[in-house]
Amino acid sequence: MNIPDNLIYTRDHEWILVEENMATIGVTDFAQAELGDIVFVDVDTLDESLEKDEIFGTIEAVKTVSDLLLPISGKVVKFNEDLEDAPERINTDPYGEGWIIKLRIADLSELSNLLDATAYQELVAG
Repeated sequence: MNIPDNLIYTRDHEWILVEENMATIGVTDFAQAELGDIVFVDVDTLDESLEKDEIFGTIEAVKTVSDLLLPISGKVVKFNEDLEDAPERINTDPYGEGWIIKLRIADLSELSNLLDATAYQELVAG
């Protein structure tokens, strides 16, 4: 299982790449493997400001539909439109072409409640 050191993780199996006040968010390698073949991603919160833990979209796999929860507060400024035609990119490249949204971070201090790669590794191993 791939858990890059340069990312921050949530207990809900999402990853965050922080660049200044912007965050790129997707689901982890562990999450995509658990979901199975991803067939659809829906994000209808573009240009909306949301609070931490609010639903920003859904991800549909062959066997289930799961809500996507915002790990930190902010404004959804971009959706990876490539996922509309190729949602399977989340399965094949979860940390690259499979990113889901970009978020303008409202409160950088919320990042301190998230997991580094070592803590996330312990979570999924346990």
